[in-house]
Amino acid sequence: MEHVERVGRKKVYEGAVIDVYQDTMRLADGREEKWDFVDHRMGAAAVVAVTNDGKLIMVRQYRPALDRYTLELPAGKRDSLTEDTLVTAKRELSEETGYESDDWKKILSVRTTVAFCDEHIDIYLAANCRKTSGQHLDPDEDIDILEYDADFLKKKIQAGEIEDAKTIAGIMSYLVLKGEN
Repeated sequence: MEHVERVGRKKVYEGAVIDVYQDTMRLADGREEKWDFVDHRMGAAAVVAVTNDGKLIMVRQYRPALDRYTLELPAGKRDSLTEDTLVTAKRELSEETGYESDDWKKILSVRTTVAFCDEHIDIYLAANCRKTSGQHLDPDEDIDILEYDADFLKKKIQAGEIEDAKTIAGIMSYLVLKGEN
């Protein structure tokens, strides 16, 4: 069995949500290479939020990494390393959309970009969502709330119009749970 070993790590950036490291890795043949690693310290939660009439609640927001707006599941990072991701999911659904649910189920955990990042997102299904208030956005957020049929969103995924990994994983898992492919 081949073996890869980290023999050094240097922090090159410390941010509010992530730290970036340059790792020195010893490969199986003895060569050493530099690899980048992004540590997403907090982890996150996302929500497949379904209304009583079967619509999925989506958020549209600007993403500077892509320099465009994206259509995504409601989601956000944990407030602390010990916060249960279900607490995170409930908070983010309420803050971003003004919706709440009493019917929650964890459906999936994903690692978003395993080649260089350790970000972990738990994805929950919130059924029978109801509007209870308006949005409670962070000062840097500008989010539109939209509702779509799951089949329409599946077509947007297949057309390459939805590219966000957590959103694709959540919607496709929801369709599998419903017995659809």
